[in-house]
Amino acid sequence: MTTHSPSIGEQVHAFVAGPAAALPREVMGVFTAEQVDLDAAGVPAGVSGPGAVMPDGELLDVHGGATSLAQVRAGRPAVVVFYRGAWCPYCNIALRTYQAELAPALADRGFALIAVSPQRPDGSLTAAQTNELSYSVVSDPGNQIASALGVVTEPSAESVAAQGKLGLDLAEQNADGGRRLPMPTTVVVDATGVIRWIDVHPNYTTRSEVSEILAAVDAAS
Repeated sequence: MTTHSPSIGEQVHAFVAGPAAALPREVMGVFTAEQVDLDAAGVPAGVSGPGAVMPDGELLDVHGGATSLAQVRAGRPAVVVFYRGAWCPYCNIALRTYQAELAPALADRGFALIAVSPQRPDGSLTAAQTNELSYSVVSDPGNQIASALGVVTEPSAESVAAQGKLGLDLAEQNADGGRRLPMPTTVVVDATGVIRWIDVHPNYTTRSEVSEILAAVDAAS
């Protein structure tokens, strides 16, 4: 008998109905309103598309060492996942699911899996250790790559205040001391560094599902 592995969407639904429901109502109300606004705004105009060269930048590994996407890819095609930070429960759900279901399938196909966020290297290390990730996790100070892709956003003042009530200060988490974040985005990059597929999620509670990513990888291979 085969067992059903819950999708990222199903896991998020369980989180919202469970742990998130225990948060103060006024805080969740702010986040819910923000998510509605993000859905209404949709994907920004001018986002890089298939055929464009994948941008790169001066990145940091989990120990603070200098690196880049090109160095981490090492000539391989890759799936590059942009997430907000180790503090984001929706990100952790996705990262864990990618570890369990995506990373092995990509390895079989000769693809690298790389997770990118604007947080400080110690946050990247926390994300890697907490979620027991075997794939590469790097910091992009100042959202260099996400900005070049056109997928950067910033929380509203109301959301920043609500985050503060939960003890979260993005300026302390991000490597550049700012509050800008990447929209959760998945990019399939071929061995030459060209974008073959990009999936942008303005609403940070949603993510690219494993089946969608693998379908894009197989189409690009």
